[in-house]
This record gives sequence, C-alpha cells and structure tokens, in this order.
Amino acid sequence: MIHPNEVLGELRQPARDLREHIPDVVGAYAAMQRAALADGALSAKMKELIALAIAVTRECDGCIAAHAKGAARQNATEEEVAEAMGVAIMLNGGPGTVWGPRALVAFKEMVLAEQS
Repeated sequence: MIHPNEVLGELRQPARDLREHIPDVVGAYAAMQRAALADGALSAKMKELIALAIAVTRECDGCIAAHAKGAARQNATEEEVAEAMGVAIMLNGGPGTVWGPRALVAFKEMVLAEQS
C-alpha cells in the first residue's frame, strides 16, 4: 500500500539534491504545475482529481502521493476520488484495480493528515 507521507518524505532530499544540479528545469516544472493546477475553466479540485487518475494510469507512487495530498487540500470528497478512480479503472483495466484502491487509501491518509 502507498503511504503518501512516507513516499513524499523519501523523495524530498533526492529531489532537493537534483534541484541543486538543474534548478532551472525544476523551477520551470514547478511553475508549470502551479499554472496547470490553478483554478480556471476547471476548478483546482477537478484538476487534482484528473491528475490523481493519471497518476494511477502511470502507476507512479510519488504522483499518487502528491495528487492525493492536492485533492485533500482542495477539499475533494472520498466519493469524488472514488469516481475518479472508477474512470482510471475503466481506462486501465486490471492495473487500475490495483492502483486505484492505493490512490483512495492515499487520499484518505492525506485527509487525516490535513485535519491534524
């Protein structure tokens, strides 16, 4: 199972180390992410749900952790996450039935962390 805070913790220092070598690339990526996830025609919450479904499709535990946290911060509901996982399962078949539940658990863990 994915424990999102552990995953993000494990990635924190290696990401900092890489950022020291390629600050312009990492900075540009961070700016793109802020722009892509900002409210617009689609809400930031909807965009986090889309990103979480794509993270499941890509089978990326770091992405799942980050976007589960983003969805929790945007006040997504468990039902909204579950429906987004349904779409991911529809498009991914069997792998979606493995990664979708992991994403839901990660979201629930992040909601609890946000409430603390």
